[in-house]
Amino acid sequence: MTDTAWTVRSLKTALESAPGVAAEEMTVRVVEGTDPVLLVTMHHHGDLELFVSVTEQQIAASVLLWPVDEQENPNAFNVFLLKAQKLVPLSNFGIGTVGGRDYYELFGELATTSSLGDIIIELRALADNAISAASDLRAAFNPAA
Repeated sequence: MTDTAWTVRSLKTALESAPGVAAEEMTVRVVEGTDPVLLVTMHHHGDLELFVSVTEQQIAASVLLWPVDEQENPNAFNVFLLKAQKLVPLSNFGIGTVGGRDYYELFGELATTSSLGDIIIELRALADNAISAASDLRAAFNPAA
C-alpha cells in the first residue's frame, strides 16, 4: 500500500518507469475526456488494450472481450459465467456498453492506495485471463466463433 492515493497521471508515470516492467511489455497513455483514463497496451498479450480508471474510491481495470450478440445462447453463457466466476483469479466478468452495443468484459478493482507491484500484478492477471476467456470460454460455448 502507498501513503498517497494514485491519480491517472501519477500511475502512468509510475508504470512507465516501474522496475521489472520492460518498455516492450506495455505502453501507457492517457485518454483525455470528462474523466481521463489510462489505455495500457499489453504487448506480450497481442497488444491487448486495458482501460484503467482511477477515482477517489478505487482503481478499476477492464478489457472488452467480444460482443454479447455474437455469443451463441447468451443466457446459458451468462449463467455459466456467474457460476464459474470464482475460478478466474483477480478478475470479474461483466457486460459493458460501447457505442450502443453490449460487450462481455473482464475487470478487476484495487484500492487507490495499492502498491505499484500489486497494480502490475492486476494488469498482468487481467491480460492473461482475457486471453484465456477469449480462447477457451468463447470456443466452448460458441463452436462457430
